[in-house]
Amino acid sequence: MRVLLGSDHAGFELKEKVKHKLLLEGHEVIDFGTDSPDSMDYNDVALALSQKVAHDEEAKGILICGTGIGMSIQANKTKGIRAALVHDLKTAQLTRLHNDSNVLAMGGQIVEHDLALSIVSTWLETPFSDEERHLRRVRKITETENKS
Repeated sequence: MRVLLGSDHAGFELKEKVKHKLLLEGHEVIDFGTDSPDSMDYNDVALALSQKVAHDEEAKGILICGTGIGMSIQANKTKGIRAALVHDLKTAQLTRLHNDSNVLAMGGQIVEHDLALSIVSTWLETPFSDEERHLRRVRKITETENKS
């Protein structure tokens, strides 16, 4: 699977752990940065990654900042992105199963790192359900987005 990965300075440490895990599992990883714990604006990474995911149906994105909040807000400003802020395994599963999320956002200062690695696995391994009710709801999200 192609996984696009990005963080700001506050998510850098966790991003590097996630990248290592994904590479060991044989995923194609494209790292959008940042490349150090030096302060930077999360917006730039979230926007670049989200634009790429929006145009690549085969790709999934993972964004990590201190809380995950800023990254998820910025990512969801891109047409075609369904970014989910996740802090536990159940929501990681349900956001894929019910909402067909294509970007996962996490807080490197909020989620314990071993749990975050499990969240990534759960999120990547869970398929969209394709049940009519979920298809209908995702279509409504897209329709709303197209009216904006």
